[in-house]
Amino acid sequence: MNVNVHSLHFDADIKLVDFIKEKLAKLTLFHDSILSGDVTLRVGPDGERPENKHVEIRLNVPGNDLFAKRRATSFEEAAVNTIEALRNQVEKDKAKMREVR
Repeated sequence: MNVNVHSLHFDADIKLVDFIKEKLAKLTLFHDSILSGDVTLRVGPDGERPENKHVEIRLNVPGNDLFAKRRATSFEEAAVNTIEALRNQVEKDKAKMREVR
């Protein structure tokens, strides 16, 4: 799966990018027809709550794209939470595909 990571208004550390790509790659265990993923990382305004790290992920799969976004105090935590939400969507999408066949 091809994963594009975009960080808005800052440069993401290579360790963070590798962490996200590694976690996203595990989603192919649940759904083998994921084509690609687009990840957007951004930091909210300083005046917000401490949970100002935002992660948005769009998975390109045949049919409808899957999308989730979460925020947390760290990018790693937000990424894990977002990928968990996507895993639930991926499992539901895979079940729908089985019913159609």
